[in-house]
Amino acid sequence: MNWDEIEGKWEQFKGKVREKWGKLTDDDVAQIKGKRDQLEGKLQERYGYAKDRVAKEVNQFLDSDECRTGCASSCATSNRTDSSRV
Repeated sequence: MNWDEIEGKWEQFKGKVREKWGKLTDDDVAQIKGKRDQLEGKLQERYGYAKDRVAKEVNQFLDSDECRTGCASSCATSNRTDSSRV
């Protein structure tokens, strides 16, 4: 999973993001609008995480089953060119 896929399908991913990071409010998620830097900034703000920890958590989320599951129906027909990330 890459961030471009999430950004393009943000409406489908908002719930997964809220499940993963429950301290984010609906307003936070609406302001993020699928932008990774906005998500990372909100995570730093809400959780007090250092920038490197936030980047690590977001990367783990991208590689997680919960992220892939959230995308399963909406991304099933997308053309994947990055076959190395399975």
